[in-house]
Amino acid sequence: MRLILSVISFLILPVFGFSQAKVKSEKALVPVQEMANSVLWEITGKGLKVPSYLFGTMHILCADDARLSDSLQYAIDKSDVVFFEVDMDNMSEIMGLFKYIRMKDNVKLSDLMTEEEYARVKKYFSENRTMLPLSMMERFKPYFIASMLSESKMPCETKNGMEEVIMQEVKRQQKPINGLESIAFQASVFDSIPYTDQAKELLRTIDSSGKEDSLTGKMLEVYRSQDLGAIEKLTQDEAGITSYINLFLYDRNAKWIPIIEAAILKSPTLIAVGAAHLPGSKGVIQLLRNAGYRLRPVKHAINQRLM
Repeated sequence: MRLILSVISFLILPVFGFSQAKVKSEKALVPVQEMANSVLWEITGKGLKVPSYLFGTMHILCADDARLSDSLQYAIDKSDVVFFEVDMDNMSEIMGLFKYIRMKDNVKLSDLMTEEEYARVKKYFSENRTMLPLSMMERFKPYFIASMLSESKMPCETKNGMEEVIMQEVKRQQKPINGLESIAFQASVFDSIPYTDQAKELLRTIDSSGKEDSLTGKMLEVYRSQDLGAIEKLTQDEAGITSYINLFLYDRNAKWIPIIEAAILKSPTLIAVGAAHLPGSKGVIQLLRNAGYRLRPVKHAINQRLM
């Protein structure tokens, strides 16, 4: 399952158990109007009879951070359906993602680097424990390899993803799960990025190994803070995505809005997507506001009860 989660983390484009008491009243939803630092938002207005909810995830987290707060539990309880970026409950599609890992035209990792650069990659794999040996990943897309290595930098042994935690609860309640886009589409986004650029990102990941200010550490820190401004800045400053930020984020955000609108007009819905998709003038929050909805930040605290 860990390998599958890593692959999902790769294809669910990143820019990045607690006692879960059942919440019975809206007291669990604590408004934080005085601050916008939240990854959980309530969607109302424009004729909606009942609220829907928007939640920003981080695809791989330390297990202690990947928990349901009372307010997120409430959002799940009150929603009839959940949308992730892709349909994570469709195992045929999830397992089918493995065909997108390999580069096209029999390209190998060594074809994308100088001898000296490739030697650095080999040295890293010889000196560090990784999920798979380099020999098995020679033809994998470099972004996939970089994603696996970034996960290994997490300052914890046990990891999980918010999507996985949410999905377990949604399946327990026997509610339907849908996707805003297909894995085939997400794979096409990666295929739009030259393998040489992906190889540079892999090298950058390897060269930053062991540094306390690694991107992975920064991502975890800002996600814990729920500071959407900091999440947006980190995303925009990240060298590996800056040139492709429209491809990774903004174009996809715009395509999601009609799908989200159709879903929330039909029934109360929880939309859970990468947190980097939420902030900014082209983020999902603002795009929904532009479409006439009201979005209210809701307190999401996993380490304290809200009632």
